[in-house]
Amino acid sequence: MSSHPGKGVDGLMVPLLASSAIVEHTALQKCQLTYRNYMKPNIVMVDVGKWPIFTLLSPQEIASIRKACVFGTSANEAIYVTHNDEVFVFGLNCSNCLGTGDNQSTIVPKKLEALCGKKINNLSYGSGPHVILSTEDGEVYAWGHNGYSQLGNGTTNQGITPVQVCTNLLIKRVIEVACGSHHSMALSSDGDVYAWGYNNCGQVGSGSTANQPTPRKVSNCLQTKMVVSIACGQTSSMAVIDNGEITCGYAHTLALTDEGLLYSWGANTYGQLGTGNKSNQLSPAQIMMEKERVVEIAACHSSHTSAAKTQGGQVYMWGQCRGQSVVLPHLTHFTCTDDVFACFSTPAVMWRLLSVEHEDSLTVAESLKKEFDSPETSDLKFRVDGKYIHVHKAVLKIRCEHFRTMFQSYWNEDMKEVIEIDQFSYPVYRAFLEYLYTDSVDLPPEDAIGLLDLATSYCENRLKKLCQHIIKRGITVENAFSLLSAAVRYDAEDLEEFCFKFCVNHLTEVTQTAAFWQMDGPLLKEFIAKASKCGAFKN
Repeated sequence: MSSHPGKGVDGLMVPLLASSAIVEHTALQKCQLTYRNYMKPNIVMVDVGKWPIFTLLSPQEIASIRKACVFGTSANEAIYVTHNDEVFVFGLNCSNCLGTGDNQSTIVPKKLEALCGKKINNLSYGSGPHVILSTEDGEVYAWGHNGYSQLGNGTTNQGITPVQVCTNLLIKRVIEVACGSHHSMALSSDGDVYAWGYNNCGQVGSGSTANQPTPRKVSNCLQTKMVVSIACGQTSSMAVIDNGEITCGYAHTLALTDEGLLYSWGANTYGQLGTGNKSNQLSPAQIMMEKERVVEIAACHSSHTSAAKTQGGQVYMWGQCRGQSVVLPHLTHFTCTDDVFACFSTPAVMWRLLSVEHEDSLTVAESLKKEFDSPETSDLKFRVDGKYIHVHKAVLKIRCEHFRTMFQSYWNEDMKEVIEIDQFSYPVYRAFLEYLYTDSVDLPPEDAIGLLDLATSYCENRLKKLCQHIIKRGITVENAFSLLSAAVRYDAEDLEEFCFKFCVNHLTEVTQTAAFWQMDGPLLKEFIAKASKCGAFKN
């Protein structure tokens, strides 16, 4: 995953390779980013529902999310933190990467008790996958794939539950973590960098290519440097030692200067460097982004996609886009870089631990929904079965032709403060009025029959379709003939055909129900005749 923007003193980026040396490219000597707020780099307005895996959750579960991360080689694992600081995971569970203590997949979120209340502030993941996170107290936890000791516990056994990384880090307050394919890094509050795991390319910065089983301080090239941010590619590591950002992709790197200029280098198979071609780049090359200052860059080592956001709020993407290669920055319709990875990246992972900020102000739709049946603001009441429903004349007139006609001077109801309703039940009429405020219906199929009657009487065609959908979804052997009768009564041809086919397909069961024998004579005869033509009684 990419790093956060950093802060520091020297304006340089350092690759932590076996033969580590400070990058001294002229174009990057002032890699300082002063525009963004370092303390809140990932607070954005974003809908986690844009990530396919979150469609498994209910609206209530989605609303509870404060932080989240989608990861895994197929974006099939997710972790999220609720407003109550509880931690849940769900998904495929490759290499025990969910940390649930078993190797079972789950579409139902499971709570990670070991992490609840820990106040997670930073998280990263590798390709195994393995997961590393840090808390506000500076503790580091790890679990998942461990074939190269990337969990930092000195073994190569898979981590089935979150375990604190202790070696050399217990006395440190870790503020950031980063993962490559099979190696890990941690940055302490005093600017020290620790690395461990797979080291075939010297990515742990130890001066050799031997794997590192536990966290080891990177010192040879950083002895006198104050590191403020870290990032990993698949087999590379980067450190920022000034007020700047760098962010690593699968095998490419992006760098942003204090002037809002963007540079890239590395692999370019899918055009992820944004240089207009697919040629690899051995040294930093500037990416042209119109005339706007770039304030945020994003990449992820799990994909070949890059993204950037300008000071004016425009979001660009390039690289791999749903299998296509985009070789130049392409302006999207998104408002944040996170949405690029949700909708365009393969796999659809998150490039950072995402914090979801819920707006204090309500939208027009949310405000309308909130004011339904509100005694404080209403100017009209309906009384149904002795119960009151508080509404607003203006809303009813705007949303329904029936009420637009009713509230005319020649209708008696126009002058009333309370209108009596006796032809419909309270649940039905309340659902109808709530529909006018919310555009949705939540009723059992039996009550939806009454609402279908109302929708027919009031000529609300969309509402009729919603009712028919509810009835179809809720049809059973026990209520099938009742629903069929209602469909015939309210002239709902599509629903009638649906209920008829259901009854024929379950003929033996439905003919033994009370509803069948309570059906009126003409309708029963018509059903038997029609079913006979379909061959329902051949046996």
